[in-house]
Amino acid sequence: MSGYKSEIRDGMRIDWDVPIEMDDGVVLRCDVYRPIEEGNYPAILSYGPYAKWLHLADGYPAQWKVLSEKYPETLSGSSNKYQNWELADPEKWVPDGYACVRVDSRGAGRSPGYMEVWAPRETKDFYDCIEWAADQPWCNGKVGLNGISYYGMNQWIVATLQPPHLAAMCVWEGAADLYRDFSHHGGILCLFGDLWYRDTVTLRQHGRGERDWRSRINGEWSSGPETLTDEELNANRTDFGNDLLEHALVDDYWKARIPDFSKIKTPLLSAGNWGGVGLHPRGNVEGYVQSASEEKWLEMHGLDHFTHFYTDYGVALQKRFFGHFLKGEDTGWDKQPRVALQVRHPGEKFVERAENEWPLARTEWTKYYLHSGTFSLKTNPQTNVRARPYDALGKGLIYLTPPLDEDMEITGPVAAKVFISSETEDADIFLVLRVFDPDMREVTFQGSNDPHTPVGHGWLRASHRKLDPGKTLPYRPYHTHDEVQPLTPGEIYELDVEIWPTSIVVPAGHQIGLSVRGKDYVYPGFEQPPMPVSGRIYSGVGPFKHNHNKDRPLDVFGGKVSFHTGPDHPAHILLPIIPAK
Repeated sequence: MSGYKSEIRDGMRIDWDVPIEMDDGVVLRCDVYRPIEEGNYPAILSYGPYAKWLHLADGYPAQWKVLSEKYPETLSGSSNKYQNWELADPEKWVPDGYACVRVDSRGAGRSPGYMEVWAPRETKDFYDCIEWAADQPWCNGKVGLNGISYYGMNQWIVATLQPPHLAAMCVWEGAADLYRDFSHHGGILCLFGDLWYRDTVTLRQHGRGERDWRSRINGEWSSGPETLTDEELNANRTDFGNDLLEHALVDDYWKARIPDFSKIKTPLLSAGNWGGVGLHPRGNVEGYVQSASEEKWLEMHGLDHFTHFYTDYGVALQKRFFGHFLKGEDTGWDKQPRVALQVRHPGEKFVERAENEWPLARTEWTKYYLHSGTFSLKTNPQTNVRARPYDALGKGLIYLTPPLDEDMEITGPVAAKVFISSETEDADIFLVLRVFDPDMREVTFQGSNDPHTPVGHGWLRASHRKLDPGKTLPYRPYHTHDEVQPLTPGEIYELDVEIWPTSIVVPAGHQIGLSVRGKDYVYPGFEQPPMPVSGRIYSGVGPFKHNHNKDRPLDVFGGKVSFHTGPDHPAHILLPIIPAK
């Protein structure tokens, strides 16, 4: 290796901006943090667009404040000079005999090139970076992948290429199916992708030069030495928001970005967040269940999106996993339960529990039928016929169980079957699984992105109701999203709606609710701030909103929807009730 700076700092040898040449001649840049002593060490590698020289406190001050003030343990044992968004702290890994490799993805940070997130070109780059790291004189030939969100999402995709030296992967809160998990929930366009790309990724683009941060990590410009014009920057990246709008169905664009889980053979740890509805937890669960890896583990937790990756609990979990697969150490991982759940209780209480499979084998799948006369949820079907109209873009209807006689645990995937008719040729259905205390105050949680996150969410565009019979399960409908089937106004249609995996122990005296809505959930106590910031007002669903006027035009999605129940239309929700062990 040549053409880069190497120095010894803070007990590590750090190689800055090491070049990695891709097969088309573009040279990406990475940093390598490794032990000072010469030797062969396993690599913990990440590849992504968040600029490896941008300190977490500068790029994400609100999240840094949460970590430092709410969870000070996350900053202990380190000078924190090298903290980077959603990545492992090298000061906590290098002393244990690892080399931390951070690669700026093509077009981002210090790496030149055309920026196109999650594109096949990126995946090929990622593969080549894994193989490059394994071939370095300081590496023992084993590469592990680690990181949150983007740094986990692209792991699913690159693992399908089966890099020979990829020895283990830890996907921490990482969506897998970029269409169903990220861009189009139930076929409905989510605004987050465009917002995230414009407000985060493009601000880390290579060539921003002097308009970007001087890195507190090493004092250099975090997005490259040269400063390009806006025109040059625009020409060197895709218009991701427009890509999402143009690819409203699962076409070749999405097929190139959705992993074939049958090709994933790498040992993996998938760590998801119950409160991450709108982005990650579905992918963490589906990736775990569907991957062909014989050695795979699932862990599910709560709190903020990034917190447990940095807590002692999360770091210890990662080190036991990687120590086992990358170093052959006796870390006790051979005793790790295949499924480790932090079971959620009201009041941000979590109880750790070991399980053997997902969904849990002892699940008592229980149907609660929607009764529109009393707006109740009951285990017996409704015997009379009802049709309840609501505004197609309104807050809709809510159905409640009676107060529970005893505690009830709901842990697993949830599914609903509903029957609707519309005045127009389409309708969007938003289902919200909710819990209310005896005073009818809603029980919400600190979700990964919103402080008032309900128990569960599901979405479906009625014209996307077509199911894939080969992949649909009773508790997890699977829609093809490959064609639009318009509604005939006034005709009744049966819809199967997936509600993302969840966990909650509902105390006795509380009630379980299901909202049937025509728009995003809003927390009942939400108050509009005096100076709202577009896209950053978190009213219950974080940034994962679904109100793009081009995706939901009024002439198609306005008007009235009628919700049908009764003997011929047995609308119900299927709950995964877990009996006590």
